[in-house]
Amino acid sequence: MAYLDNIRTFVRVYDLGSMSAAARDLRISAAVASSRISQLEEHLGVRLFQRTTRMLNPTEQGQIFYPGAVKILEAVDEAEAEISDVTENPRGTLYIAAPLGVGQRLIAPAVPGFRDAYPQIRIRLRLSDRKLDITAEGLDAAFILGQPEDSSLRIRKIADCPRLLCASPDYIARRGQPRSSADLVADKHDCLNLRFPGAPEFQWPLEGPEGVRRVPVEGPLECDHGEVLTGWALAGMGIVLKPLFEVVDHLRAKRLVPVLPKEPPVPVQMACLYTHRRRQDPKTRLFIDYMVDHIQKAVSEAGQLPR
Repeated sequence: MAYLDNIRTFVRVYDLGSMSAAARDLRISAAVASSRISQLEEHLGVRLFQRTTRMLNPTEQGQIFYPGAVKILEAVDEAEAEISDVTENPRGTLYIAAPLGVGQRLIAPAVPGFRDAYPQIRIRLRLSDRKLDITAEGLDAAFILGQPEDSSLRIRKIADCPRLLCASPDYIARRGQPRSSADLVADKHDCLNLRFPGAPEFQWPLEGPEGVRRVPVEGPLECDHGEVLTGWALAGMGIVLKPLFEVVDHLRAKRLVPVLPKEPPVPVQMACLYTHRRRQDPKTRLFIDYMVDHIQKAVSEAGQLPR
């Protein structure tokens, strides 16, 4: 097991490009991670990384060893998965990612029930609105909103989630209710956008009488954290585009009100991404099946768009 731990540490250091990042990912100290790499280098008789105080780069020998190391870990994972399947006693750790809103409202609340059913499966849940590289970050599955960019991954569609534009009553009282999507631009409404570094010009896809129109909205406030945008909308800072399940409680409490209900945003697809190999793991399959059932019920219970 010590040798496998050393190989696993090497792969995470290689993938993440950082000893400290790999250590955090593996829940060990940086000193332990460094010791494992040193032990592996001593065993192999080669240096796997060139290390300085500022940089860590794989050597030629490290680059050669990496593909084989990945295959070793995959073979062990698949062997353990087969045993778990036979014994009907799945165990191990799952690394799961989701956007903040999806994770907080749909995934995290269902984890206790999953753990009750499968107490030997550990969950490492990462919530972020940024785009993730499932393979490079060693994730077993990632829940997403929208269309995936990586066609090499498998995708399981979960639901088409209705969305809406909404704002606080204070904002509407101050700026007025837009009569059409054109008013968002013409009246220079403050639109709150979820945006990342390098993102293209933002457009809201709204469904009107003549079909879908992409409206180039702008505003003084942007953020890469969806919950921050919701907070700004509640504070009367502008209009926000949100999946209904994220703001339904605020709508029912009248803290937010619908904007342009006759021109709603195009629904967004919610899906789960996983690699071909990961789907063979029974604990991954169990988790995805459990969450898909939970999410579909939750999205349905959120109701229809307010009119």
